[in-house]
Amino acid sequence: MSLPRLVDSTLELSERVALLAFRRDDVRNALTGTGLIDDILLTIDWANRTPDVSVLVLTGEGAAFSSGGNVKEMQARQGIFGGSTLEIQDRYRRGIQRIPLAMERAEVPLIAAVNGPAIGAGFDLACMCDLRLGSTKALVGETFINLGIIPGDGGAWFLQRLVGYQRAAELTFTGRLVDAQEALRLGIFLELTEPEGLLPRALELAAQIAAKPPHAVRMTRRLLKHAQRGELSDFLGLCACLQGMAHHTEDHMEAINAFLEKRTPTYAGK
Repeated sequence: MSLPRLVDSTLELSERVALLAFRRDDVRNALTGTGLIDDILLTIDWANRTPDVSVLVLTGEGAAFSSGGNVKEMQARQGIFGGSTLEIQDRYRRGIQRIPLAMERAEVPLIAAVNGPAIGAGFDLACMCDLRLGSTKALVGETFINLGIIPGDGGAWFLQRLVGYQRAAELTFTGRLVDAQEALRLGIFLELTEPEGLLPRALELAAQIAAKPPHAVRMTRRLLKHAQRGELSDFLGLCACLQGMAHHTEDHMEAINAFLEKRTPTYAGK
């Protein structure tokens, strides 16, 4: 399947790892007022439909990962921020709020390689990913309150599941910025690297995951997300169904045979 045509990003696929890079450094990769929202949505939909994809890595080109909402547009009340109360809420629902819904529905693991500042909705975007690696130049912040607004993209839902309610409340109520080292201590970042090592490390981690049986990777991602919101009895039922499917895949038998024969498995995604 061919790659989707994106407006403000590049997309590459190699060895089952897809890399989406935001290319609007002129506005610090702002999500509003650019084509990045549609680029993200198209890429996730493509990854879901493409069996040759096992992992999706997101990163920003230039100085920032993403600055979130364009503050100049807010001042001018343009784009998503313009119009009546009803018009604004409708633009949120039909615009930036499609991102968290798509990220939750993603069938492959998502890795954020946070190369620089990830602020407001840009921070929330990183929090929506399964794993986050940070550059030592990274800076994050749930900064909406500093502008007199709330996390309208669903950030309050994601952040407390990542760092716990109390810490999420402190970060959201104060709107303070968090440097890379503190973000690592808080568990926001899995690892830190020097800037030049960030993308290679993210791709290395992605390759480790992509080397696993493709169907099992997608099933496991589905289970992990369901476990965040489902009742235990329902969750166990889903586990049993997916496990039954997994036991009948060719990759399962290849994994078993390779283990017993002490060799490296070769998976066909079947």
